[in-house]
Amino acid sequence: MPRQYHFIINTLAGSYSRHRVNQVVSTLAASGITLTLHAVTEPGEVARCANRICAGEEHPFIIVGGGDGAINGVINGITFGKATLAVIPMGKANLLAREIGISSLENALTRIVNGATRSPAVGLLQVERKKQFFLLMAGIGLDGFICESVRSPELRLLGKGAYLLAALRRFAAWERERLELYVDEMRIDCHGVIICNAAAYGGGVILAPHADLFAPEFQVVCVKDDRRMSYLKLALSTLAGSYPDTPHVRRFSAAKLVVTGRKAVQIDGDYYCYSPMRISCVEQLFRLIV
Repeated sequence: MPRQYHFIINTLAGSYSRHRVNQVVSTLAASGITLTLHAVTEPGEVARCANRICAGEEHPFIIVGGGDGAINGVINGITFGKATLAVIPMGKANLLAREIGISSLENALTRIVNGATRSPAVGLLQVERKKQFFLLMAGIGLDGFICESVRSPELRLLGKGAYLLAALRRFAAWERERLELYVDEMRIDCHGVIICNAAAYGGGVILAPHADLFAPEFQVVCVKDDRRMSYLKLALSTLAGSYPDTPHVRRFSAAKLVVTGRKAVQIDGDYYCYSPMRISCVEQLFRLIV
């Protein structure tokens, strides 16, 4: 009897096409896997769709056709510990796909057929009464403000270039407010921080080479200095594959953090809220096809 899987498709994803969807359906059908298709057109709809699927099945198998934002929506809609997820990369950055080594659509489909899984650790962000999981990273400060500043018409027209324009706007309207991090007994004063659950960052750049999606801790990149030049130096050293601790940038591991101060926050590449907040590492939320 064919296995029944669910295929959530973000039809607004950067590399979505009907041809790619047909290829997924036909390839998996040849391996005895039938798909129930769920087309979505907005971020909130992704989580609601995943929630409905989990309400109707004890252990659903969900394939996500989209980018990292769609995957974030799914993990925030599933029932804890019940679902198995797979990724068909159709987004602009596809950082999760890169993180687990998916090289092509065909490679993603082969992995689904083979069925090997692992359970990643995820981040849980808590601000006031709201909770949100993230899989790849959370950024508080400059990159949060950049994601908040991205304009939808520019994103549709320019794709990744819209983030460059947003960055230029934020550099022109520079702010110098401070954050405080509390990690165990340690207090750190800083200007911005990126909590990395995966090694790759925007555009596939490796920001935290020791981060491991399957390890129960984050790699934290903390920018202590509030000058533009400190961020430019961090960007240049990262592009060059150099990751030194300096008086202006500190790196460390942590499983729990408290962040005080008020700055914009992005999770998995999308603006979410303003700090302060608590962030912790959570295991066994779902199984991931690897």
